[in-house]
Amino acid sequence: MYVEHLSLTNFRNYARLETSLPANRPVVLHGANAQGKTSLLEAIYYLAASRSPYTATDRQLIHWRAEEEPIPFARLAAEVTGNNGFNRIEMALVLERTPDGAQRFKKTIRINGAEKRVMDLVGLVAVVLFLPQDLSLIEGSPSERRRFMDTTLSQVDRDYLAALNTYEKILPQRNALLKRIAENQSSPAELTYWDDQLVTAGSVLIAGRQRFLRELEANAQQAHLDLTGRRELLTLSYQPSFLPTAEGDGQLSFDMLGLDLHRGLTADQIAPQYADRLRAEQTESIERGMTLCGPHRDELRLNINNRDAGLYGSRGQARTAVMALKLAELAWMHDYIGEWPILLLDEVVAELDSQRRAYLLERINGATQTLLTTTEMEIFPASFLERATIWEVTDGQITT
Repeated sequence: MYVEHLSLTNFRNYARLETSLPANRPVVLHGANAQGKTSLLEAIYYLAASRSPYTATDRQLIHWRAEEEPIPFARLAAEVTGNNGFNRIEMALVLERTPDGAQRFKKTIRINGAEKRVMDLVGLVAVVLFLPQDLSLIEGSPSERRRFMDTTLSQVDRDYLAALNTYEKILPQRNALLKRIAENQSSPAELTYWDDQLVTAGSVLIAGRQRFLRELEANAQQAHLDLTGRRELLTLSYQPSFLPTAEGDGQLSFDMLGLDLHRGLTADQIAPQYADRLRAEQTESIERGMTLCGPHRDELRLNINNRDAGLYGSRGQARTAVMALKLAELAWMHDYIGEWPILLLDEVVAELDSQRRAYLLERINGATQTLLTTTEMEIFPASFLERATIWEVTDGQITT
């Protein structure tokens, strides 16, 4: 899978960009800060995930000069070749002004000229993004680790993305109903409708995350053993907010494990147990005005030699664990979709020591289309630069 051509209009630093990308040579984007290197990676990521990894609102993606136009807009387009053939993906972000003076943001997606939904992007573009701030996967909040699972799975699993969208819509509505019930403005009987939808979507998420982590762990362990000279073993611990069991009775035993990484449960097996848990917690949920269990409260912990890396690991161990996890994500996605995703490295190489840097660059071998940003060319070995395409980025302009 690779992007053949990228077109940007009024996107971040780029008032206008038309560029073709090599498929089997890494592209090194070199330049000072705030020139547009990261924006190029962000554009490719946005075409895959329909959201930015750097900002919470799409409005910030529109070039500041475009704000002065009657209808401010940004446009992204890419020609992509992969197992799904050749596809042209276009996205338009438009800031419309209504007659009463208010502003309304609109996003449209087109695939090969036909207007489509976000769901239709699944499988057309897949990316793995590696950032220095990915240390939050070890040291950050549980929401960062949930986002890692959701972002990866949503790019390649249509059922997972549909369930995630449903869950994120239903959860705040259920919480609002819980508060109304607590204020005697609604009846607890109204929860049945929302619970059924929450259970159906949430069970798909829990089963998908558990399966993903089980498959991811083997690749992550191998990369981590290589990086540590086989001295440290990395394991992943999925901790859902409630623990469904194979027996379906909520009881754990030595011969019947719950939802660990070695015994998977299907969404159909999880659903009735999730429903039971919601009913058991209903009174407390009403009192507190929030849903107390579900995928929105799941946790993922990374352990090194059976010790929690977030609590007891050093900074160096955290960097190694994250690097192993991202390389494992790359390999997992390849196995899942049958082709290499696009690898995006934003100022990552400069953050690594010589050993980790060499290990990473050895794996950029032309099999996957790779784009890297840097302010320091001297950190790359000559042997790598000889097989790379080098672009200088200055004020939203690219020079080969």
